[in-house]
Amino acid sequence: MPRFLNAALLGAALMVPLALAPTALRAEDHKTARTYHDKQHNDDHEWNNHEDQAYHAWTKENHRKNSDFAKLKDNDQQAYWGWRHEHSDALLKIDIH
Repeated sequence: MPRFLNAALLGAALMVPLALAPTALRAEDHKTARTYHDKQHNDDHEWNNHEDQAYHAWTKENHRKNSDFAKLKDNDQQAYWGWRHEHSDALLKIDIH
């Protein structure tokens, strides 16, 4: 009986890290994501792959230099968010996985 109990405890101890790993990885990914506040629409936008693709479409459509969004002036960022609210991922043909 003690061997069975030891084996069960060891098995449980090894399962806990495996069960918590996906949660820890999700939390780490969320910490690295950048979030921007849209003052005109009073909402927040998380910068991800979809947003990056939309931003590139905006720079091309508006004949702008493709620079880092975080370094844009506040007025330019607000211009992008205004444009973005009118251009959904489906309209821009951005793949949604």
